[in-house]
Amino acid sequence: MCLKYFVEAGALAVRRCKKEDLKRIARATGAAFVSSLSNLEGEESFDAAFLGTAEEVGQTRICDDELIIIKGTKAKPAASIILRGANDIYVDEMDRSVHDSLCAVKRVIESKTVVPGGGCVEAALSIYLENFATSLGSREQLAIAEFAQAMLVIPKTLVVNAAKDSTELVAKLRAFHNASQTIEAKRAFKWIGLDLENGKCRDNKDAGVLEPAMSKIKSLKFATEAAITILRIDDMIKIYQPSKEDPNSYANAVREGRL
Repeated sequence: MCLKYFVEAGALAVRRCKKEDLKRIARATGAAFVSSLSNLEGEESFDAAFLGTAEEVGQTRICDDELIIIKGTKAKPAASIILRGANDIYVDEMDRSVHDSLCAVKRVIESKTVVPGGGCVEAALSIYLENFATSLGSREQLAIAEFAQAMLVIPKTLVVNAAKDSTELVAKLRAFHNASQTIEAKRAFKWIGLDLENGKCRDNKDAGVLEPAMSKIKSLKFATEAAITILRIDDMIKIYQPSKEDPNSYANAVREGRL
């Protein structure tokens, strides 16, 4: 019955709308989220100041779904991404890819710093830690050297996933970063990372292959803390399941001298 009054007034009404979507629409159009029309006097009223504005609101059919499209919101610019694919599997994969991309942009905005990708950071850290380990004369040298070797797992995994020769590409990458840290004239090599499409090394800063610095730092910290936690375990207690042998079996009877 309530929709009848909207139709007679020439207004578009939508029911069964998610609360999250209502709040997003209110923020975009400058409207106020009103959950009830009751006022302090116990009557129903509505203030025109609660209304939002948009250039166009209409219903559009996309594939098998009817969507309400709101264009030209006045308060805040807002956008929706509509994904279309051959089947649900493709659409779900596209959704995950778009979500990962938006999260990467969010991390960049939060940290305000980026680092070159393609194994560049890991290779540079590996070379630096190896050189630092050789300057120590204690057993710490072994731990730092092993940590430096573990840094190469990321570039090796990237190369293997791209079906390339990991030994050759990682060796070239290490050579570039060793030159950037030891030769002043080759400092620009510090931006060198992996180009897995062509199977070579390139300047990933110029290529635009960047990663949020916050994500890189957190991943290294969490991996290090996990390794430290495992190494702190110095004992292991095993609880064996009780034996379920039959006491009246032939083997037990012979062992106990009953036969």
